[in-house]
Amino acid sequence: MNSISYCDTPLLRIAYLSGGPKDGAPVVLLHGWPDDATTYARISPALHEAGFRTFSPWLRGCGSTSFLSKETMRSGEITAMAQDVLDFADALGLSRFAIVGHDWGARIAYLLASVFPDRIKCCAALSLGWQPGKLVTPSPEQAKAFWYQWFMATKRGAEFVRKNRKEFARFQWDTWSPLGWFDDAIFDEVAKSFENPDWAEVTLHSYRVRWEEAEPDPRYAELARRATSVKIISVPTLTVHGGDDRVVLPRSSEGLEGHFTASYKRLVLDAVGHFPMREAPQEVSRLLANFLDSHGKQ
Repeated sequence: MNSISYCDTPLLRIAYLSGGPKDGAPVVLLHGWPDDATTYARISPALHEAGFRTFSPWLRGCGSTSFLSKETMRSGEITAMAQDVLDFADALGLSRFAIVGHDWGARIAYLLASVFPDRIKCCAALSLGWQPGKLVTPSPEQAKAFWYQWFMATKRGAEFVRKNRKEFARFQWDTWSPLGWFDDAIFDEVAKSFENPDWAEVTLHSYRVRWEEAEPDPRYAELARRATSVKIISVPTLTVHGGDDRVVLPRSSEGLEGHFTASYKRLVLDAVGHFPMREAPQEVSRLLANFLDSHGKQ
């Protein structure tokens, strides 16, 4: 693994991986939950070969990314993490960049692409479709797949997550995709990122506030208002969904073309679950390299 670098933003000391040609067009790679920045380890080399410079930060509460102040609310809001990414880009001097996100990272990528099209060249999102406005109550089938989110909204569920973070995360890896896509060594290495002292609180707040079961951080109120009012994404966008995703059901990303005014494509990977960049790295590398080559170098 490449050595970890750090940069300071107004709220965080962000740990990140970077690579590729120094003068390459910048691409920010955002991981999901429960995962970490190494999720793109088998994707980045293809992007470097295609001429891109990649930056893969650990999100707040993950790995060795840390809050600068004990007083800062450990918010897990997507708006909070989107602002973190803008602050991260500012710290690195990235005025415009392409963005790739998985799971939480996909939500962040869509928010940035919709609200800040002047900063985002193009957007690739893995395992999630974009639906503007506030989250709607999911169908019973999707709600069943989201059981862990409702579990974390309860006092007992929160207590379990705080005490059994690795076991809880491992259960998601075991059940969100067809079996056999990872081994113990890979998970154990990633799980070190869940030892961050803020991981449980950021995780719990993220899923609770998502369904209005927790109070948001007031500092992001204006960004949240802007994010829920935008109806279209005006930058080129690629959505990649695993056809056997067992947590964010593939049909949830169908029929969303009307929300995009620039180039938009949705691709479904057969027999792939919720972690396409880990389960099908060669295919995802090819798709991302082609997409970024077309839209991420302007």
